Order: sequence, then C-alpha cells, then structure tokens
Amino acid sequence: MALAPDFLDGGLIVSCQPVAGGPLDTVGSIVALALAARDGGARALRIEGAVNVAAVTRACDLPVIGIVKRDLEDSPVRITPYLQDVADLAAAGAAVIAVDATDRPRPVRTADLLATIRAAGALAMADLATLAEAEQARRLGFDIIGTTLSGYTGGAIPPDPDLALVTACRGLGGVVVAEGRYNNPESAARALRAGASAVCVGSAITRTEHVTGWFRSAIDRTSKGQRETVLTFDIGGTKTLAALVCNDKVLDRRIATTTGNVGSAGWLDRLRDMVQMWEGRYHRVGVAASGVIEDGHWSALNPVTLDVPERMPLQSALAARLGCPVLALNDAQAAAWGEYRFGAGQNLDMAFVTVSSGIGGGIVLGGRLLQGARGLAGSLGQIQGAPNALRLESRASGFAIAAAAGLVGQAADSRAVFAAADGGAPWAGRILTDMARFLASGLSDLQRLIDPDLIVVGGGVGMLAPFRTALDLALDEVTPRFRPKIVTAQLGADAGIIGIADHVAHS
Repeated sequence: MALAPDFLDGGLIVSCQPVAGGPLDTVGSIVALALAARDGGARALRIEGAVNVAAVTRACDLPVIGIVKRDLEDSPVRITPYLQDVADLAAAGAAVIAVDATDRPRPVRTADLLATIRAAGALAMADLATLAEAEQARRLGFDIIGTTLSGYTGGAIPPDPDLALVTACRGLGGVVVAEGRYNNPESAARALRAGASAVCVGSAITRTEHVTGWFRSAIDRTSKGQRETVLTFDIGGTKTLAALVCNDKVLDRRIATTTGNVGSAGWLDRLRDMVQMWEGRYHRVGVAASGVIEDGHWSALNPVTLDVPERMPLQSALAARLGCPVLALNDAQAAAWGEYRFGAGQNLDMAFVTVSSGIGGGIVLGGRLLQGARGLAGSLGQIQGAPNALRLESRASGFAIAAAAGLVGQAADSRAVFAAADGGAPWAGRILTDMARFLASGLSDLQRLIDPDLIVVGGGVGMLAPFRTALDLALDEVTPRFRPKIVTAQLGADAGIIGIADHVAHS
C-alpha cells in the first residue's frame, strides 16, 4: 500500500551513508547500519545507490528514501540528476525518491524528474537550499521538502543547521524534513520546535570517522598539552606579532614593525626584548614566519615579500635568547593548521590559501599538516604554470593589484584600487577581475593536485567582499568537477599564532 507523506511526522530519518571509500562503505555494512537504526527507533532510512537500496529493502521493513549521488562535469547537481536514476531507485524498492531541486544548471529539468517519480508510484522529495526553491518545489507538487542542501551550494559552510529555513518552509505547509548538520539530539529537537515534520541525521550516527574526529578534537582541546600557554610570534613582511596563546584563545599580544636586517643578531635581540614582560608565563615558543622553514632554518621564499639570510638558524638562535625550546613553521602552514583545528576547516582534508601582500598556503590531509621535504608544501603563490612565467603571487596578490594600477597610470596602491572599484571605475574592476581569474586558475589546479574537501581562503585581500565576489564569478567559469569548495577563513589574522601554538602544544 502506498505511503502518505505524513508517515514521517515526528519521526527520525537515519541517513545510512558511510564515508565514501571508508571501511564501512560496503553493502553489508550499510544493511547492518539500517537494521541498527531500525532497532534504535528510526522512522525511515535515507540510502544512496540503487544496489544499496535494494539490499536494505530486502532486509529491513522501514521505508527508504532513495538517492543516487553523481559528480558531473557540467553541473553542480549531485543528487539523483537523471531520469534513469529515478527508475533504478524505484525498481530497487525506494518508497520515496529525493532529487536536487535547487535553482542551478542541471542535466534534466526538476519537473521531468518529478513526473518520473510520480509515474513510478513513489513519493517525491525535494532537496533544496533556499526558501525560493522550496516555494517552487511546492508549486511543482513535491510531497516532501528537505533543507538538505542549505549551506552547501556556495560560500562558507555554516557550522550550525539552518533552523530559519525550516521555519520558513513550514509556513508553506506540507511535510518538511530538517536535514544538514544536525549532529546532536538537542539540534534535532530544536528542528521539530522550529516546525520540522521530521529530522534526518547522517554523520552523527553512521559516519564513525566523523564522530571520532569530533570527540578527538574535543579531547585535544582540553588535554594537558592544550592547556599550556605558548609564546608565539607571527613574522610577516611589514609587521611582527607576539602573543601568548592558550588553546585557541589569545591572552595577550604586542605588535611591532618588521624592521630591516631581519634575521640578524640585533633583530633577534629585539624579539627577545619585545616579550620580556611575559617572562615566566610560558615554557615553549612557536614561530610562524613568512618564508621557508626547513629543519629549523629560515630562508626567503620570495625576497620581495620578506628578505632573510639563507638558512638562518631561527629556532636555535631564538631558543638561546629565550631560554626555552622553539618550533618554527611557515606562517601560512601554521594558519592552515589553526583553521583546521579551530576555524573553517571542520577537521576535513583542506588547503588554506592566504591572499594579502603575497600569496601563501598550507595543506592538511588525513589530520596531518604537510610541510614537505623542503618546507614548500602548500606554496601556491610560488607556482608559475609555464617556464619563466610570473609567480601566481605576482599576478593575484595585493602587490600585484598595486602594480597593475601603476601600469594604467593610477596610484600603485591596492586600497585605492578597491576604493575605485567600489566607486564603479572600469579600470579598477578590470584589475580585480583579472586578478581573480589568475587565483581561480591556481585554486582549480590545487583541487586537481590534492582534491581536498574544501579550500579555506583568508588574508587581507582574500577576505575583502569585492575580491571574493570577483573570485566567485571567476570560479563560475571553472568546470564543476575541478571547482573547489571555497569557505572563508574564521580566525582572521590570529590563525597563524593559534595554529603554531597548537602545533607546539602537541609536538
């Protein structure tokens, strides 16, 4: 007998979708997860793939919401994009078939997918991201609306569920399923209070790797090593920041201009004097420095940004002056670790790219910060793309923007360019468009090389709204398969000191 959409009212849907390629990503494991969810009181299951749907419906008596996920080269739509997918899910026994109903380029019209679901005798669920999309799904006649894709169709992924969208969708009437980042019982209960008919939970129940990571992160944050106060330095081309950091909290800070003769004995003495008032409050030191750090030695990566003596013994020289151990990292690598542990990285495989005066980067894969055999890992700003070509940071950084302005007879100042672009000056708009295209090309190449879950973009230029708008437009020109998921850095200028402090605390 066919189900009515309200069979979900007040119920829990468990999404049995293990981490792709993980140890639980087998048909047998998915069936076992489905049976365990049934025994725990689930009202329905969300299952990916016709083969898995068929196996679960044979073994378990709960209704199945079936989907097929595909990565398409010509469309960002991933969930049940083709008519054949619908047919396969229906034949496998799915009681409900969910499709991506967002307003994005797609291989098959949403209305045609809906008609095929209707013809197969299944209920139709619209996975969407906005209220406008929900209104359209209601007009088309979908039985169930799901907030599944809210936060996943562009921009930074928010940490919390979209309860506001749940409430707005409830105002349209019908069955509303709250889905997306409901990672604890309290958030699921709030969804019902916000108007959801049912809540769909996935990672918190069926992705052991994710849940383990959440617990490990919480434990790390409160472990003995993490409670240690660390003295940190962030040494850039124009300023030097010194700070005391405990966990992800900056307890105190001082800022000074990065003066000439960087790396000299006198310069090291000034660093010591800069933090003299904190003596006794720390026992270990972390340094995030612009350039290459290799075996504790510091070298310039781009002398234009910051010129230092080749293989200057930074760790040992500073340790001798401060009387305690010192650990140094490239500043962008340190910031990458900070964003991974405490910011926008969400403990996922990620790259961090900072766009400011220059361009730096860092990579975290499998929970490990990559430094590389020569300390170069993540140095996106140094890629050239062709023999004798300019480095990316000479084409898409703050320095590059200023230089481009000078070439068209304007003041060689990046702030002036952004102000002119905000005022509608065509020349300034062209500079930002060109710079964004260069960076978009570099980011898509980075996606090809390491294929991270996301790329975190930060830096004084990278976080400016006009540049991000230009970057998003440039990324729209990238083939969807190679377009990275871009999220905005959350720790700002403190990412480097927070990252190096955490790295020191666990070294």
